[in-house]
This record gives sequence, structure tokens and C-alpha cells, in this order.
Amino acid sequence: MSTPQLNDRSFGRITGLMHEAVGLSFTRSKKALVSARLTNRVQQLGLTGFEDYADLLEGADDGGEFQMAVDLLTTNETYFFREPAHFALLQAELQRTRPQKLAVWSAASSFGDEAYSTAMLLADLQAQGTLGADWSILGTDISERVLQSAVQGIYPAERLREVSPQRLKRYCLRGEAESEGFVQVRESLRERVRFGQLNLCAPIDNLGPFDVIFLRNVLIYFDPPTKSAVVDRVLSQLRPGGLLFLGTAEGRVPCSTPLTVLAPSAYRKGNER
Repeated sequence: MSTPQLNDRSFGRITGLMHEAVGLSFTRSKKALVSARLTNRVQQLGLTGFEDYADLLEGADDGGEFQMAVDLLTTNETYFFREPAHFALLQAELQRTRPQKLAVWSAASSFGDEAYSTAMLLADLQAQGTLGADWSILGTDISERVLQSAVQGIYPAERLREVSPQRLKRYCLRGEAESEGFVQVRESLRERVRFGQLNLCAPIDNLGPFDVIFLRNVLIYFDPPTKSAVVDRVLSQLRPGGLLFLGTAEGRVPCSTPLTVLAPSAYRKGNER
């Protein structure tokens, strides 16, 4: 079977649907990326080309293929304690304020690396008496597939390369035999994190309020107006004075919610009048 070629018409149909349905934005410069991410899928389905794939995505009964396309187009490399300066800032903030309750939202949680990294940090602070026992973490993502993986909490050991040996011992189990090379987050920590599917481009009602929100490495998929709308929508769930972390490569996103810069891509929500 010859390799299907993504022409401009098919690219426009597929990316237009992605933007309309879930806010994903792919400029012409991303055409090669879209082709690379979807070509194998078109071949697996036995379709003649991308026009047929666009027909499938637009159909009333796509058999779950639209969700599959979203998964393929948005899955990022991720690992534990990515962008460590954010975790250091969060630790310093909690050591300063010593809260008894804390609610954290990992708003683009992908496979759960970020949520479980945060859980390790909070569990350590609780053990030190810096943080009360009433803390919780919510991880959300648009991809059902990555969320199912996150609940299991099983990762290639390489993904935990930034986790200290002490934390690995406290919070993880190393695989043996056929599971060698993999690590599972201990159940005691997995119980502190819950996951759910959520579209950041749709209305968000009564999800918070949260004290800390991570919204990292997802805004790259949105055009400027959608980015601003998503940030304001997410910030509506953050308490006044709460912390927001964006991806350091994404820069500050214009939004109508007052923010104070604490560090690169780290902000405090302004107090409401």
C-alpha cells in the first residue's frame, strides 16, 4: 500500500474540524506534523487517503476515531518534575504559608507525570509538618487514552529520571521480570490523585476553587484568541492569591484576569476587589 499524501484540502478539513470541536489550531507550517502523526492511522484503517479519513471524522458515527485523532495530534513527551523551578517555587510558597488545606489542578495532565510529581512533593511536605493532611490533586485532559494510563500510574523508568532516589523508594515500586524497566506509583500516592476528562475550550462549571493550577505545555495547540479564552476560563477556577504555572516555552498569554509575575511562567492571581 502506498503512503497517503496529505493535500491542502484534506489538511484544511481535518484541522478545521479540530479547531471547531476542541479548539486545536494547526497552521500551514504544521502540515508535515499532522501528516506524520496521522499517516499510520490512515493506513491501519485501510483507507485510500486523507480525504476518506476526513469523511470518517466528520461522520455522525466515527467509532471513536475523532478522539483517536485528538490523541495522536496532541500527545507530548512528558516526564516527572519537568520544569523543576516551578516545583521549587511551589515548595517555597507552601513552606512560607504552611496551609492546612490545598487543592491542586493539573489542567493538561497527559499521562499523569505532572500530577504525581506534585503529589510526591505534597506528601513530603505533609510528612515534614509543613502541609496539612487535607490536600488533593485533580488531573484532567481531553484524551481518554492518556487518562486511562495515568490512573494505572505505570511508567518507563526513564520518565522518572528527575526523581530523587529517596522519593523513588518512598513512592514507587520497581518492576521485575517482564516488568523490568518500568515503575509504578504506589497505591497510597495514587489514591491522592483523581483524573477526569475535560475540554479546556468548553465551559468549566464548579470544578474549583483551586489553590494551585498547572496549565503547562498545552497552550501551544491553540491560536491566540483561544489561548486567552482558555487562560481566563481556567483562572476562573483559581482562588484569589492562588498560583498559576504555564509552560516556560509558552510565554505570558494575554488575559483579562489580573496576574502578578512571580518567576518565568509562574503567576499569582490578583485579589478580587
